Amino acid sequence: MLGLNKKDLSLLLVVTFLALCAPFILNPFPSDSSLAQFNAGYPDLMQRFVIFGIFAIGFNILFGLTGYLSFGHAAFLGVGSYSAVWMFKLLSMNVLPAIVLSVIVAGLFSVVIGYVSLRRSGIYFSILTLAFAQMSFNLAYSVLTPITNGETGLQLTLDDPRILGVSRTESGGIPVTNLFGLDMRDTYEMVVGPWAFQFNNGYYLCAILMLISFYLAIRIFRSPFGMMLRAIKSNNTRMTYTGLNARPYTLAAFVISGMYAGLAGGLLASMDPLAGAERMQWTASGEVVLMTILGGAGTLIGPVLGAGFIKYFENIFSKINDGVLHTWFGFMPDGLEDLMVTLVHPFVGKGWGLTLGLMFMLVVIFLPGGLVEGGQRIAALFRRKKSGDDADKSTQSTPAE
Repeated sequence: MLGLNKKDLSLLLVVTFLALCAPFILNPFPSDSSLAQFNAGYPDLMQRFVIFGIFAIGFNILFGLTGYLSFGHAAFLGVGSYSAVWMFKLLSMNVLPAIVLSVIVAGLFSVVIGYVSLRRSGIYFSILTLAFAQMSFNLAYSVLTPITNGETGLQLTLDDPRILGVSRTESGGIPVTNLFGLDMRDTYEMVVGPWAFQFNNGYYLCAILMLISFYLAIRIFRSPFGMMLRAIKSNNTRMTYTGLNARPYTLAAFVISGMYAGLAGGLLASMDPLAGAERMQWTASGEVVLMTILGGAGTLIGPVLGAGFIKYFENIFSKINDGVLHTWFGFMPDGLEDLMVTLVHPFVGKGWGLTLGLMFMLVVIFLPGGLVEGGQRIAALFRRKKSGDDADKSTQSTPAE
């Protein structure tokens, strides 16, 4: 079905279930509960989960399959965002043309950068991509200010010459993004007892595009092209000796990965019509590297898990302050309570990056395959335990000779 084997189809169905049922899965605690702060089922955050999942899926095609580590992929994310906002300013507020333009422009930009960067491999390739990304970041702040609006960032105004739409609404405001009239900000809230579940149009558009991106990634992984990329990662020198030119394949992987990043950038601008140079900074490129390695480089679902994990830490775990900690340890004597708050304080709130860094170190040291390898080890442990129990039962039921 859909050209996938049974295992890949099952994986796609699992990701589909998680994406479509995210409003329920990410809201496990009642709204009036003290644990409600750990809920992540609100539209802005859910959108970021799937958008950065797309970004990481594309990066994994380059890094996970081909072994080329790019430190400049945020440049394509920023280019995609700028392209989408300009489409909103000049054409219409329909997100579809903006997303298409984002993918095309990011693809063309990645052809140029990839053609130059792929003349080198290893650390030299990584440094070249980082240099291009930093040049793009600095150009957005200086020379290209008429296009990017510099430090302020590119955003919509009431004077935009929108060809296929109005520049301002009847109430005098800026029109909102839509998909053929379907408002991206519209949210339906379903209240079930103490739980409140939010279903947002923008999130489901992003989720559908993420599922399409994930499906295409599966097809790439299982295709002869994907096998060639794995061969390049395994031993590029040996491939060269056999007479095969690897550069067209690596350039194709780079461009595909850049187009995924452009799609993510276009979706970010579609959900919030604003584009700034900070999306092109080296820290954003490093973030997608962390997502991919943390989830499991070279695996299909790993980058999606890594993106969700890091965005959850960034938006939920970082909000835990001393007041929340005092609530948690309030049952302890005052002196012990203050001690526990003092010990935990550096790892939460503004110090969430320290916790994330420690977890990343542990994953790299003990789980080189990322969260996916951790899940596989746990599953294997349960299978081994179950097979052991079945063997014991079989032995007990067999009569002695």
